Amino acid sequence: MRVSQISENYMVCAQITVADVADAKAFGFDTILCNRPDNEESGQPSAAQIERAAKKAGLKFFYVPMSHSAMAPDTLDNFRVAVAAENGKVLAYCRSGNRCSMLWKMVQK
Repeated sequence: MRVSQISENYMVCAQITVADVADAKAFGFDTILCNRPDNEESGQPSAAQIERAAKKAGLKFFYVPMSHSAMAPDTLDNFRVAVAAENGKVLAYCRSGNRCSMLWKMVQK
């Protein structure tokens, strides 16, 4: 799992696996944030699979999907909730990490 640090408490990466959740916990993350819609690509783990692993590991989990073609009206508000200070150190993922980075930039304005 290759992680890029965006801020002190916000890092992004490409699609993670259920096994990566344990690594996220070991690296000190408190929250996992999925910005990738389910079924975007065959074989990707569902958000529900990652959520179950995260909760089993004692991590918070947020699902704020954003497709390449559209953004739901509540996406930015939901994203802000997920990255709020009380959620600690957040690991966000999508297919490549780009959408996670873009969402971060959009809420910093």
